[in-house]
Amino acid sequence: MLDFSKFLKYSKPGPRYTSYPTALEFNDDYKYDEYIQKLESQDSSRPLSLYFHLPFCRNACYFCGCNVVFTSKEDKMVRYMEYLKRELAILTKHLNVKREVLQMHFGGGTPTFFTALQLKEIIDEIKSTFPNFREDAEISCEIDPRHINEAQMKVMNEAGFNRVSFGIQDFNEKVQIAVHRVQPYEITKAAMDLARKYNMHSVNVDLIYGLPYQTLETFKETLRLALTLSPDRFAVFNYAHVPWMKKTMRKIDETTLPRPDEKLKIMQYTIDFLTSNGYKMVGMDHFAKPEDELFKAIEKGELHRNFQGYTTKGGADLIGVGLTSIGEGVDSYNQNFKDMKEYEAAIEGGKLPFERGVVLNEDDQIRQYVIMELMSNFKLDIKRFEELYNVNFKEYFADAIEALSPFVEEDLLVLNEQNIECSQTGTLLIRNICMPFDAYMKKHVASKKSFSKTV
Repeated sequence: MLDFSKFLKYSKPGPRYTSYPTALEFNDDYKYDEYIQKLESQDSSRPLSLYFHLPFCRNACYFCGCNVVFTSKEDKMVRYMEYLKRELAILTKHLNVKREVLQMHFGGGTPTFFTALQLKEIIDEIKSTFPNFREDAEISCEIDPRHINEAQMKVMNEAGFNRVSFGIQDFNEKVQIAVHRVQPYEITKAAMDLARKYNMHSVNVDLIYGLPYQTLETFKETLRLALTLSPDRFAVFNYAHVPWMKKTMRKIDETTLPRPDEKLKIMQYTIDFLTSNGYKMVGMDHFAKPEDELFKAIEKGELHRNFQGYTTKGGADLIGVGLTSIGEGVDSYNQNFKDMKEYEAAIEGGKLPFERGVVLNEDDQIRQYVIMELMSNFKLDIKRFEELYNVNFKEYFADAIEALSPFVEEDLLVLNEQNIECSQTGTLLIRNICMPFDAYMKKHVASKKSFSKTV
């Protein structure tokens, strides 16, 4: 049983650890030439994971933390497609594009803001650039149910897309109006039905708790309606209110946000509701049907985490294409320009639109392994870690072990000579549990404007 009495005192700013070091550590010291050298020297036996950022939305959802370009102009989107093609052409000069592709993801913005013909044009360009997609590759797309039609779904089906994720957030109309995203249940159901018709193997939904005017009672109804759609996975995120980073969030009246104790009740009810209706918890914010590959992976300790969230596809180099996209190599992260003019100027100059990143030193790689194992599988095999890195865990992480003693005392985790393993309650505080292993936290601890709250 989960013990929620332990939670509120752990509510403090902390990273979500989609990477380590986090994006806050990306810097200008990592130069273009070094990035190109790393790209060209990647191990060709490692497969590729491709991420394409399609950044356009018609208007703002106030809760959104994504990098988005708001427009209704067709010419902007056509122009962006041309620069994507040019970026791919430059990429072929520095990367072995014949490597096996085991994962591809379209993120946004709203990828389906592009028409069916435009999507086909983008996909065809990708497939001609990367000809070696694995037969069982996971090919996925984020979808706003308000912007999807049958022609688009047909194009995705024919291109081998097999997983889609629908943003719902909340079905309550008052909440929807407050966050500037009115999306009736009927629109979402029609989109889900389309995905089933076109054989998407995994149809997932995203919900957010902590939005304006949400209460336990209103969220109960959202969960009830969402369950009628029978998604394969639920992602139920804690709203990250960071108005100092995202201007659109300033439009939210902070007095209407639910208090931490109300959010805790919502989280507790969500866990009870979904688990009693056949879903299994996977990580701090995901739920999956028992037959889902995500759940099977965590049972085997083979779940991985990257900028797309949890995935079963590990051991790949992530190539980010498009405005603001992030890539990941064995010992580095790189990010493209966030500004469209700078993005275009780089490509016009015959360069990849690389802006900044970080090269991992030995300590970074050691800590990355520990944090990502805990974030993904909620346990760490200490002996395996010591064999991999030839360090004494107890000595290397003496300060972290001391910092974790309250978690041990409260039965949130077990820490012995062989393992660290979170209890079921502890998995929900995994961000807090990882933070003692983060060498960069000390410089951010005084700032309340670095990260969202963990609870």
